[in-house]
Amino acid sequence: MVFSVLATPAAGTSADSPSKKKAGKHDVELRILGTSDIHTHLYNYDYYKDAETNEFGLAKTATLIKEARSEADNTLLFDNGDLIQGNPLGDYKARVDILEDGEVHPVFQAMELLDYDAATVGNHEFNYGLDYLAEVLDDAPFPYVNANVVKDDGDLSPLNDRNYFKPYQIIKKKVTDEKGRKKTLKIGVIGVVTPQITQWDKAQLEGKVKTKDIVKSVKMNIPKMKRDGADLIIVLSHSGIGDTEYAKLEENATYDLTKLEGIDAIITGHSHANFPGAYSDLPGVNTEKGTINGVPVVMPGSWGNNLGVMDLTISKKKGDWVVKDSATSLKPIFSKDKGSLADPDPEVLAAVKEAHDGTVNYVRQAVGTTTSDIHSYFALVQDDPSIQIVTNAQKWYIENKLAGTEDENTPILSAGAPFKAGGRSGASYYTYIPQGEIAIKNVSDLYLYPNTVATVKVTGADVKEWLEMSAGQFNQINPGGSNGQALINNDFPTYNYDVIDGVTYEIDVTEPAKYDKDGKLKNADGNRIKNLEYQDEPIDLNQEFIVVTNNYRASGTFPGVKNNTAVELYPDENRQAIIDYIRDLGTIDPSADGNWRFASVSNVNVTFQSSMDAVDSLPADDRIKYSGEAGNGFGSYILELDEQGE
Repeated sequence: MVFSVLATPAAGTSADSPSKKKAGKHDVELRILGTSDIHTHLYNYDYYKDAETNEFGLAKTATLIKEARSEADNTLLFDNGDLIQGNPLGDYKARVDILEDGEVHPVFQAMELLDYDAATVGNHEFNYGLDYLAEVLDDAPFPYVNANVVKDDGDLSPLNDRNYFKPYQIIKKKVTDEKGRKKTLKIGVIGVVTPQITQWDKAQLEGKVKTKDIVKSVKMNIPKMKRDGADLIIVLSHSGIGDTEYAKLEENATYDLTKLEGIDAIITGHSHANFPGAYSDLPGVNTEKGTINGVPVVMPGSWGNNLGVMDLTISKKKGDWVVKDSATSLKPIFSKDKGSLADPDPEVLAAVKEAHDGTVNYVRQAVGTTTSDIHSYFALVQDDPSIQIVTNAQKWYIENKLAGTEDENTPILSAGAPFKAGGRSGASYYTYIPQGEIAIKNVSDLYLYPNTVATVKVTGADVKEWLEMSAGQFNQINPGGSNGQALINNDFPTYNYDVIDGVTYEIDVTEPAKYDKDGKLKNADGNRIKNLEYQDEPIDLNQEFIVVTNNYRASGTFPGVKNNTAVELYPDENRQAIIDYIRDLGTIDPSADGNWRFASVSNVNVTFQSSMDAVDSLPADDRIKYSGEAGNGFGSYILELDEQGE
């Protein structure tokens, strides 16, 4: 089935329209609203904590959408992707109460009430496979657009490639100008997604679809949209803003899109950040107006926490409509100072109540017990129980799978990363499971994504490179510098900070990082990983290991991983492996085994941020100390590096 894919999930504060003084009597004031990265957060409900929340949920964004519409005569509403996956409700409809033919997915039950005009797919739309995506989009009440996913026809020629989705849509929009006259605008809407979907979901997509460069795909379609009568062109870019340097097949390419002629506005996402707000240091960014290189851009956060608002004053010049002025802003549903800024919309709540109630009952099912609390407050600075239980479960799963095979005696290592470790997602974005019963909601909190178990066969040398990549999580510390240097590199995504269990090692943060956050070599002599050992002996760089990970990592180009000699993809989700592991044991002791630590640095301490809630969970060894509030629910903490080896 071929769908249309258009997107624009946006969130933000409603913007004031461009000055009426600048508007001529034939000008049109057009308000573009956007949401992005909703991730099936429909209710204002945290399924991991099993409690209502004021901080996210499309039901609350819906109230702001209605308010924003009431303030303007001419509005359009778009979603920018990552809609159907991301919390237990998404998994519930994909894996438990499976969507049936003709059944409308809960996300569209909600969005139909809000009259979205179009949307695009995000990278997580592909997590459940193309068949499921087809079933979901079959009942979408608005068109979907995407221009850079094509059918894999088996040849290497791009000349005969056919789009998998409809690349763009021309929307006829009746508007009223400043004189009160009715006009019809033709709005061209085009969507694009991160090209890396074919790596991240290789098992689902290989041999079925290919991806193309974002910028080239949009550039190629602009003349086509113009020929089809588009007066304005809006890009739904499920891609982060990125930086000033263009690279082919770039993951975050929105900045590059702003350099193309013919684009009038962009809704961007994927990075879960806010714009206007972030990226103010890039050249060409006007934070006050919300433009990049003169193009109105909005990135509305994630999970419905903001509504993106772009107010355009458009005018006709020499027969063509042009953007004369613009103002972009975000309308949040919550602030730390004022609390809730929007009530949930009762119609949206009623529309998805059945799916919500089913999800709540599902996540409350018990799977075992834990002898102590499990949390991720300090997962970036010490070996951590929230990762240990994942790596233990993965190893247990593969040991059972390999029993009696030719690989039975090959050493097995297991890699895991902290998915919830604060950062841009906020001070509440940490795993916390209290001592006692473990339910499915807790396992989902430990492992957010519907990844499946995978193994890669690599050498000891590859293991070291893998860990060198992960060690990019940390800033370089000056051993002769002052105390209080910031330890964490906030530009490095924590899901790329893999801990590999089964070996022991130290991370020397006084050395420069070998790789950047994208896995590109930046210091060939970088050597942060020290004393890497297997079974109490220096690792044999030529020895073969099987490392358990997930399909996302196994199919990617992570340093070390990409040198593998074999990849095995298993049908079971990592989460299910964790559930089965806990059920098999009944009661678990989640204590970390301490297989890694920082190399000692004499008379140096460093700082990092974690939740204020972490104060009650400080380690007993006193190496981590609380030093005060850091704002927005975060606390500042001190880590003593000169005690690491003791």
